[in-house]
Amino acid sequence: MDLRLSDEHQQLKELAHRFTEERIVPFAQQWDRDEAIDRALVPRLGEVGFLGLGIDEEHGGSGGDNLAYCLVLEEIARGDSAVRGIISVSLGLVGKTIFKHGTAEQKEQWLPGLCAGTRLGCFGLTEPGTGSDAGSLATRAERDGDDWLLTGTKIFITNGTWADVALVFARTGGPGPRGITAFLVPTDSDGFRANEIHGKLGMRGQATAELVLDRVRVPDSARLGDEGAGFKLAMAALDRGRMSVAAGCVGAARGALEASLKYAAEREQFGKPIAGFQLVQELLADMAVETDAARLLTWRVADLADRGEPFRTEASMAKLYASEAAVRVANNAIQVFGGYGYIDEYPVGKFLRDTRVTTLYEGTSQIQKLLIGRALTGVNAF
Repeated sequence: MDLRLSDEHQQLKELAHRFTEERIVPFAQQWDRDEAIDRALVPRLGEVGFLGLGIDEEHGGSGGDNLAYCLVLEEIARGDSAVRGIISVSLGLVGKTIFKHGTAEQKEQWLPGLCAGTRLGCFGLTEPGTGSDAGSLATRAERDGDDWLLTGTKIFITNGTWADVALVFARTGGPGPRGITAFLVPTDSDGFRANEIHGKLGMRGQATAELVLDRVRVPDSARLGDEGAGFKLAMAALDRGRMSVAAGCVGAARGALEASLKYAAEREQFGKPIAGFQLVQELLADMAVETDAARLLTWRVADLADRGEPFRTEASMAKLYASEAAVRVANNAIQVFGGYGYIDEYPVGKFLRDTRVTTLYEGTSQIQKLLIGRALTGVNAF
């Protein structure tokens, strides 16, 4: 793997850096306090092409490869992981799944708006009773002539109250993964309701919701992929999603490290900057090594994906390490800041709160270890 960035990748990285500095960093703390990102940011993300990365221009996308996608997500998460989540879900989980599995009509209906940021998508898999055991989900879709009627509840859905389309996974057959089918459900459908979840530990600016579907009627043309193929479709989306979460964790870790380096150079104790103390340097060194290691694991996934090679296990490795490392880096950042790290005048407390959830969603750290273990041994521990 060539670790040198091409001129195009470097230019995109610089664009994302400038965008983050101008459009995100100055407002991130207030969005966190308000529990609401300014929605005007979304079309701006579309204007610069960040919501269309990896999707062909003929469908409204901006093209680019998986490494480009990771570079942008790292920069965005350095400013605010909640903004990164908007992109990861609407583009990474929904838009790219439509691009890969959708019919020509579905692509025409949804992709231009999703790429432009005039529409957003959400990913409706997790339920109140099914988190890690997604194959046992209870939401049902029943045939009614040429239509389907969807009934059930989804929980912890990013973009849930903002989305125009929900990629909903529902049971159309018997128990287990083979009975699940995917549907593209317009959120303005009769019987569809989104209730925003407040009081989160982190990612507070991001719209997270409970989705309630009460006999929501959609035509068979809203079915995404084959009947009974929904679970495989969801798992493939999550493989890509784990890459994007890892990239975001690298960005958040980098943000915490950069803030700590600046603070350590300015803060004086015992007559000199704390950057001159050995144990502070140990904290900073550990943070730097973990950030770089997480980045290289993430770039390996992007490289495999761009070469068309399998990357499921590597995505689990990157997501596991990067998410846990980001929490450790953010925790060390608070140690560097001391008492000031505990108040939201400084950003490091937010980095810790935001990264903590990354060890939970899109497969907990424990689930990632089981996936990696299965790949290594050939034995399924589920």
